Amino acid sequence: MCGIWMRAALAAGCAVLAAAAQAQPVAVNDAWVRVPAPGQKVAGVYMEIVSRANTALVAVASPAATRAELHSMALDDGIMRMRPLARVELPAGKAVLLAPGGLHVMLIDLRQPLKRGDNVPVTLTVLQFSSGSRSVFTVRFKPSRPPTPFSLKPKPS
Repeated sequence: MCGIWMRAALAAGCAVLAAAAQAQPVAVNDAWVRVPAPGQKVAGVYMEIVSRANTALVAVASPAATRAELHSMALDDGIMRMRPLARVELPAGKAVLLAPGGLHVMLIDLRQPLKRGDNVPVTLTVLQFSSGSRSVFTVRFKPSRPPTPFSLKPKPS
């Protein structure tokens, strides 16, 4: 008799978890944070976001930094410029990439140095156009090398 109740409780628990997962407004894939250079107080957060409905990412926060902002980078008259954004549109069913050189989350005034293997919680606030909802995702570092814009080797003469 006890086995029947255990199976029923397990099935009910699975149904609740499945419903919660289905209710999640967005899926986040390949989330990572660039390891900042020693002494640097900012870090970029990158991910792919796929929304189930037409929504928008309207705010970000993290206990790892004093503040977090949505940013874009774009080439403007030959100069790469970073600008804060009020929101990032998330069209239903389309992957939106937050990546180096484009859209990203900027963690500003890091509370402590970050290193590979740390877990950095980032709260994403996603606005569903009918109502607001808040989803929390943990971003985990992946090994990354900063890009090298130039070589330090002397040119042959």
